[in-house]
Amino acid sequence: MTTTSDAPRTADAPQSGAASRLWNRQLPHYPNTGPRSVFLGITVLATIVLYYELYIAGAVATQIIAEFNMSFTFFVMVSVIGNLVGAFASLFAGLADRWGRANLVVYGLLLTGLIIAFGLPNAPNKTVYTVLFAILSFVEGIVLVATPALIRDFSPQVGRGAAMGFWTLGPVLGSLVVTTVSSNTLDSHPDWRFQFYVCGIAGLVVFVVACFGLRELSPALRDQLMVSMRDRALIEARAKGLDPERALKGHWRQMLRFDIIGSAFAISVFLLLYYALVGFIVVFFATTHGYSEQKANGLANWYWGFNALGLVVFGLLSDKLRVRKPFMILGTLISLVGGILFATASTDTSYYSFALYFVLSSVGGGMAYVAWMASFTETVEKHNPAATATGLAIWGWLLRLVVCVSLIVLTFVVPATSILVDQGPKVATLAEQYKSELATLAKLDPATQKALAANPDDPATQAQALSDISGVPVADVASIAKISPATQAALAANPADQQAQAQAVSEVAGVPVTDVVKAATLSQQYAEQLKTAAAIDQATLLALAANPADTAAATKAVGEISQALGVDPATAQQRLLALAAVPQADVTFLLTTGQQVQAAADTLTTNGPKVAAAGAELIAVGKVPAEDLQFLSDNGAKVQQAQKDNPGQWQTWWWVCVAGQIVFLPFVFVMSGRWSPRKAREDEREHEEMVQRELAALGAGARGEATPSEA
Repeated sequence: MTTTSDAPRTADAPQSGAASRLWNRQLPHYPNTGPRSVFLGITVLATIVLYYELYIAGAVATQIIAEFNMSFTFFVMVSVIGNLVGAFASLFAGLADRWGRANLVVYGLLLTGLIIAFGLPNAPNKTVYTVLFAILSFVEGIVLVATPALIRDFSPQVGRGAAMGFWTLGPVLGSLVVTTVSSNTLDSHPDWRFQFYVCGIAGLVVFVVACFGLRELSPALRDQLMVSMRDRALIEARAKGLDPERALKGHWRQMLRFDIIGSAFAISVFLLLYYALVGFIVVFFATTHGYSEQKANGLANWYWGFNALGLVVFGLLSDKLRVRKPFMILGTLISLVGGILFATASTDTSYYSFALYFVLSSVGGGMAYVAWMASFTETVEKHNPAATATGLAIWGWLLRLVVCVSLIVLTFVVPATSILVDQGPKVATLAEQYKSELATLAKLDPATQKALAANPDDPATQAQALSDISGVPVADVASIAKISPATQAALAANPADQQAQAQAVSEVAGVPVTDVVKAATLSQQYAEQLKTAAAIDQATLLALAANPADTAAATKAVGEISQALGVDPATAQQRLLALAAVPQADVTFLLTTGQQVQAAADTLTTNGPKVAAAGAELIAVGKVPAEDLQFLSDNGAKVQQAQKDNPGQWQTWWWVCVAGQIVFLPFVFVMSGRWSPRKAREDEREHEEMVQRELAALGAGARGEATPSEA
């Protein structure tokens, strides 16, 4: 006789009462299609919102970096810490084989919803933000192992592809929700916290749905292999004699197999492109192509939307054909085409070209990934169906470790992005704010800039600076600089003030104001004579001055006057006589002091406004805070170089992602499953025959009849 303590454990019947129902979620019987679809739907919904919460920071990454004064490297390290914590949380989630899955999902949703809605948006600094994100990642690491375990429990192998397709919609639709909500709300709600509030509320709503609606199979039911719904009667019959503790004995050792570890590693490197786009699509397109957050998130919608479509369509097709491996190979090849086109795209590639590359990559990636998820759970079941969560925990652990390493490597591959994210915005802001001042500085010779920085009050340096800016010779600048502040003020008050003008010419020419006035008076008095003198060659003038009776010189002068002024010889002769009548003292004054005054006047007229404008520009430069100029001096060139280097560095990373997908291909061959749909259907028929034989044997045993093997 078997005692109570020796009896094998059976499915626990759920306790009555509302309170116990919120904790004890186990089903003693395999559910019908309707309830089963509800449980699957809630699990998928939970997965979508969990990934929505996990990825929401990527949509507003540039704002978060600015808000908490993070460097790009620090922001990446936040993700590294989160993934590292999540990796070991995934191992911890292996306990879902003992503790169940549903409560981990339900109360994980509560905790993550609270962190997103209230914790992260109100973090006072980047340290608290990092700690909260690590806690969020720990919970996510647990829940995101429990959810595919639930999907597997409620989906026989025949429908596993479709079920995993819907589960895999979680990360994809989570990403799609992120980009859709952000691209449609950032204009009206630019504060990054709004995105977290919306996400957190969605998470808490799904928690309520899961709290009252999510159930799971009892250990005795979920610990068995179920190929099709026709196995239902058999697994329920077996459950009466199944000991879950014995089924789990040595389950970690059973999962440490090459086909499980190798395939988990392979899918992790296959997803490098996916995780790069999740975390950095906004940063990449903002720093490389100048896209806004809205535009980058809108482009991402193409990837997530077609990826979701591919997951569902090829999950269903994989179930219909009963094979997984051909879909993994074909999907990878299609994804490689999109990935290679994306990796080779240049900075002038159009928006819709990128969209096309994303469609190819996402559809192919969806085909490969959904087939892999189904095949992986089937590979785990081949070793021990009771250790499903343990196998998925190993997958989650490896996946997050690969992501951690890839993120660290990424910071070394794309250092230009760090510069553009860390210093680029401030450089761009200062460059726009001081656009005219920087244009002025660009005119200064580097030696002049250095001299000004060393001694900004040195007159010679100031003159050289004004010459560099205005293009006026230093000598003229120095002459104009002789104008006193009082004279400058008088001219500024009334530019037409003749007295101030005379004083300015006096100071530039270095002659008394009376001489300036005299030169102006004589120039006006002898205006016609001066025109005549200007028409005569200098040598001819000198000859006439030496000998007024020189007939040859006089004849030549008449000819020059006639030609230059367009008059007849008689008029030219009269003009020459008028010139000769000017007193010699006045002529001498005009030829000496007068010319000096005229040169000063010409300098003021021609170059004065240029020097004055240059002076105003130099004064404006002097008003720019020294720390801003120093920041631009230290980082401006680095940012310009980073803008040149950034596209090439990202291209290197996209090639790494392409290599990861190539690495994935050989590991397809170690996984469970057939290549031929015909052979897969033969296996299914053989399994059904075995089920019928075992059911018949169990029925005969229950009636006390001899089983076929005993007959």
